[in-house]
Amino acid sequence: MVNYILNIKVNLVALTMVLMLPIYAQSQDSNFGNWLIYIGNKKLNNNWNLHHEVQYRNYNAIGDLEQLLLRTGLGYTFNNSKNNLLLGYGYILSENYLGNTDEKISVNEHRIFQQFITKQNFNKFSLQHRYRFEQRFVESDFKMRWRYFLGLNVPFCVSEDQTSKLYFSAYNEIFLNTKSSVFDRNRFYGGIGYNINKNIRVEAGYMNQFFETSSRDQFNILTFVNF
Repeated sequence: MVNYILNIKVNLVALTMVLMLPIYAQSQDSNFGNWLIYIGNKKLNNNWNLHHEVQYRNYNAIGDLEQLLLRTGLGYTFNNSKNNLLLGYGYILSENYLGNTDEKISVNEHRIFQQFITKQNFNKFSLQHRYRFEQRFVESDFKMRWRYFLGLNVPFCVSEDQTSKLYFSAYNEIFLNTKSSVFDRNRFYGGIGYNINKNIRVEAGYMNQFFETSSRDQFNILTFVNF
């Protein structure tokens, strides 16, 4: 039993170090922004679900639009709700600054994506792996990209009924293009969440996103709804 608990602690420490590697990978100038995120999931029956989300991303606290992202998809859940396959579509409006000026240019993107999610539950924490492949129609250009997401969820205090209101959440996600340059970006996130009830939870945390020669910091506020 002691060895089992020790192994869990060692695995948690190792996982935390892996998740935090991108923060120390390089030192870069950074700007701070704010992302407001809503993620919803409508259960159609025991297997099928409808995914939808809205992300409102700002260069600053609020009011200076960086990106508006609308995403939806149809998913199929199996293996006792541990796995989910999803086919989705996304529309993304980006407001990009031109160089070091105050002028912006609007970029429209339509995106088709396929993803597979698998979950692992351990004694005191859970892991989620998400594999996503995107086909991106950016104005008149076509691009493809792979993404791998590794998420960690740890409850603070577990009650007698094995539930917890507060939890710690962290993830790391890497983006790889199918052609040069292959490395697109990496995201690291850590935050605190609160389960309002079994269908609704809210979360707030810090995310660092770094590219080859620059990085950005965001404060994220997320709402998750299942209905």
